Amino acid sequence: MSAFTFNTAASIQFGAGLLDEIGARAAPLGGRILIITDAGLRKTDIVARAEQALADAGRTVAIYDGIIADPPEAVVRAATEAACGHRATGIIGLGGGSSLDVAKLAAVLAVGGQSLSEIYGIGNVTGPRLPLMLIPTTAGTGSEVTPISIITTGTKEKMGVVSPVILPDIALLDPQLTRGLPAPITAATGIDAMVHAIEAHASINPNNNPISKLLAERALSLMGAALERAVTAPEDMQARGDMMLGSMLAGQAFANAPVAAVHALAYPIGGHFGIPHGLSNALVLPHVLRFNAEAAPDAYAPLLPIAFPDAPRKDTKTDAATFADALTDLSRRCGLPQRLRDVGIEQPEDLDMMAQDAMKQSRLLVNNPRPVTENDARGIYNAAF
Repeated sequence: MSAFTFNTAASIQFGAGLLDEIGARAAPLGGRILIITDAGLRKTDIVARAEQALADAGRTVAIYDGIIADPPEAVVRAATEAACGHRATGIIGLGGGSSLDVAKLAAVLAVGGQSLSEIYGIGNVTGPRLPLMLIPTTAGTGSEVTPISIITTGTKEKMGVVSPVILPDIALLDPQLTRGLPAPITAATGIDAMVHAIEAHASINPNNNPISKLLAERALSLMGAALERAVTAPEDMQARGDMMLGSMLAGQAFANAPVAAVHALAYPIGGHFGIPHGLSNALVLPHVLRFNAEAAPDAYAPLLPIAFPDAPRKDTKTDAATFADALTDLSRRCGLPQRLRDVGIEQPEDLDMMAQDAMKQSRLLVNNPRPVTENDARGIYNAAF
């Protein structure tokens, strides 16, 4: 067995209703806490409940609610300034993946030792950081257990910060927080989480390891059975809980066995056209899998009975194709758009632009089971068009 490293959050706390207990659970964050969230979530009772629970425990709380999807560098800097202005002793990221990603970076940058430009890339965070708690309100990104933060630069390209330093001290998962999610968001974030599990399992990264593979398989087992129920029966708390747990397990998997071409091709869709990340992944997922399966069907065939136990099984090549088809059918049944033109990407020249940009995601493409050229990327986008 090859050597590997597996890192995850120091403490994972899962349970319905845990949000109302964060006053005690956030003790390691000290007495002055900044909550980083978005304006939409702040209009719900979730942020107010968190603020009240912390205040009741004697914490002084400030809120930064300027998070937007695919957050740009300016948002990271504004959140950092909010932490410094509050003299925060700890940070809570509360919301979707964007809120959690920004919270990770603000916890580092508020200490003042490094600039944002210095920490882009892999292993460039020297630390320290403020104590950090992450609370997801979607079942999709797995950001609460990953050492990764993705930011949109001024040129609309995605750049990542990858370091175990930004793993949180506490990941708190309360499946009740996903109950109010609209069906399209539930569907898109759910497919996103399944992509994390699939790409982690198939990754050719040298750190792909038995722990990640087991977590990815368990995540697919949970989410393959629960996603459609979570979309069509939003009050089904068993489905909501399975999706949140599955998303977290998939996050642990890809945090250690990194993702590949699906994400590399999804980033230009979000960066240039403002398509949410989960939906961007869903649009290219089956086409990337079919491309990969031509050369590496063994990477996907074993996942068919795990995610879709009722699907017919034949030989390895057929099972890999059936897996891609089953994911397409699941996405369609959950009501997601199926083509790039359905989300406003209508010009053939847009495909050329995205293919060029996808090639810049070299840290992801190196993990793919099959090499991807610019022409290959253009062909995948065309298949999704």
